[in-house]
Amino acid sequence: MNLLLTEWLPFKLSDGSEQKLPMSAICREDVLDFALPRADFQGAAYQFAIGVLQTVLAPEDEPEWLDVYEQPPREDVLQQAFDKVAHAFNATGDGPLFMQDFDELPEAKPVKVSGLLIEAPGANGLKLNTDHFVKRGIGEVMSLDMAVLALFTLQINAPSGGSGHRVGLRGGGPLTTLVLPQQPNATLWQKLWLNVINRELWDYPEPDFNDGSVFPWLASTRTSEKKSTEIYEHDVHPLHMYWAMPRRIRLVVENETTQCQISGETAGSAVREYRTQNYGGNYSGAWSHPLTPYKWDPKKPEGEPIPVKGQPGGITYKTWDVMTFSSEQQGQFCALAVSHFYQLTNMFLEGESRLPRLWAFGYDMDNMKARCWYSSSLPLFKLPAELQDDILRQIKDLQALTANALWHCRSQIKAAWFEKPSEAKGDTSFIDLAFWQRSENSFFKAVAELIDNAKDEQFILPPEQANTWLMALRNTCLDLFDEYALSDIGDQRSMGKRIKARHRLTGWLFGGKDIKAFMANHQIEANKELA
Repeated sequence: MNLLLTEWLPFKLSDGSEQKLPMSAICREDVLDFALPRADFQGAAYQFAIGVLQTVLAPEDEPEWLDVYEQPPREDVLQQAFDKVAHAFNATGDGPLFMQDFDELPEAKPVKVSGLLIEAPGANGLKLNTDHFVKRGIGEVMSLDMAVLALFTLQINAPSGGSGHRVGLRGGGPLTTLVLPQQPNATLWQKLWLNVINRELWDYPEPDFNDGSVFPWLASTRTSEKKSTEIYEHDVHPLHMYWAMPRRIRLVVENETTQCQISGETAGSAVREYRTQNYGGNYSGAWSHPLTPYKWDPKKPEGEPIPVKGQPGGITYKTWDVMTFSSEQQGQFCALAVSHFYQLTNMFLEGESRLPRLWAFGYDMDNMKARCWYSSSLPLFKLPAELQDDILRQIKDLQALTANALWHCRSQIKAAWFEKPSEAKGDTSFIDLAFWQRSENSFFKAVAELIDNAKDEQFILPPEQANTWLMALRNTCLDLFDEYALSDIGDQRSMGKRIKARHRLTGWLFGGKDIKAFMANHQIEANKELA
């Protein structure tokens, strides 16, 4: 099976049907999306297709990018481009094989193919019988199609997997951010091409598609048993970042008809096991994957940028700025694909009625355990690069006051619930999640006003707009408190405790030090804030 020739990925078509088609079908007008049975596979399919397009069809400059966005190549032309690298995308045969170790690993003991699934319980979990929410037994038989996609998903997200089982190039559970059109009927081509970067912005030497510098499985595996065997950014071609391969794995493919436990389809090949060996590619040092945002400590410029990861509580506007803004002063840069979009906005928007949106997704990992998969859609704004630092400072101020308000809200809810709230244990992240979701609209309304005001070189919200946002923040806190702490009457003593907690919350929301500073900075008069 060759991944650039064979019909192996299912697509969603404009008539509502789903069909397996060759990869070259991504340019068809009636192909709207991938149709994978798992959310992480859907995200991986996007990264696979974007990686292929960037590798073989990267436009030279912005005008060429726009031409190809508006007029995709014909299927036969696209297939000719894919043919340049088809030799690297064999999933079966004598090898080398896509994302599989150069060596056949004959001495390695086979393990169940379900181990390729990131949320699958590990050997220790099975031994201790701790697979309570994610049960053993999922995906024990896969079609070759789904096994290959599971393998790719693992290689690009690889968490730590025990001694010598290396993490991915972006660390375990990286956040991926893509730019997508707003229109629900946008073609898959538009969704993918928005994330392909022109060579004028991302300048790199012509790649060699045969020496392993782009596709590591084409050359002998760079093992990492010994010191000084790390792989750094300067050791490989920049396109290698799409195809990094930290794990040494060989699929065991059986030529027999089976029902895939992932897709439910009957397949002509079955994968029940794979062989794996530790000490694969040990990616180290600073990288800048084009689909992931990074952060660093601006007070330590010699420090390495760290890829943004999924975190408990999901993907909210709490970290939206890191996914959409780049700033040396603040120690952050958004994914290069997002920066590329900002460079295109003036030219791109001439033919578009609505700005694209940001799709952010990824695993929240606790070391090698998957706690959750998060996927979220967030807004993008037309944002001149030269104004980003000024606007970002104001956004940081809003986020800081928001986080402070959440802390006071959560603390007083716990004070209403417990006799000793500081000693109370338990997961209260649902309060945080509700807070971020309910205050999201008012936050992005304030951001839109900030960006609009910046056109006139006014980088701070005027009093009326600032007061509107502050009132919305207060109302969110008080609504949450009333809902969680005053929803039942309780006894007299309990009610007294809860009323005192509400008074403390109200006192901070209307008279706290940070609130007063915000009001002073934005010239909000005390008598108007209650309007």
